[in-house]
Amino acid sequence: MLRRDSFQYSVQARCPRAEAVALLGDLSRQGELHPLIERVRQLPPRPGARASYAITDRLAAGPLRFTTTYQADVLVVTEDEVVAVARQWPATSVRNHTRLRDEPDGVVRIDVEITLVAPAPLFGYAFRQARSAHLGLARRLAEVLGRPPDGSASRA
Repeated sequence: MLRRDSFQYSVQARCPRAEAVALLGDLSRQGELHPLIERVRQLPPRPGARASYAITDRLAAGPLRFTTTYQADVLVVTEDEVVAVARQWPATSVRNHTRLRDEPDGVVRIDVEITLVAPAPLFGYAFRQARSAHLGLARRLAEVLGRPPDGSASRA
């Protein structure tokens, strides 16, 4: 039996919306953001995908440390939306639906909904890992997008 649940988060960053779309729509750059990602390798796009990737995460379950590799496809990239789906055996998927909109003073608002589907015995662990990783990604996202083009840290 499969279980499904979702969570959402929002991030505000001071950058052009196109810069945020470019970062979020290119999974090869997710290592900058996602705390579990160890390696991203681009693959030939699967049918219906704009881009496909093999992504390796490093995980822990108690004292056990391991890596897992899954496939992810970027399905939609527009000026205000990015949709990606990651799939892993057995019957596990993570759908990332991101919407972006401009706010005053050069700020872009990034609203993300993550939906996880997994077999019931794996669901609790997978959902906790996904939520923790994506909330870590959210914290890093504003930092990465707010950096000056030379990569140095901005000072407020």
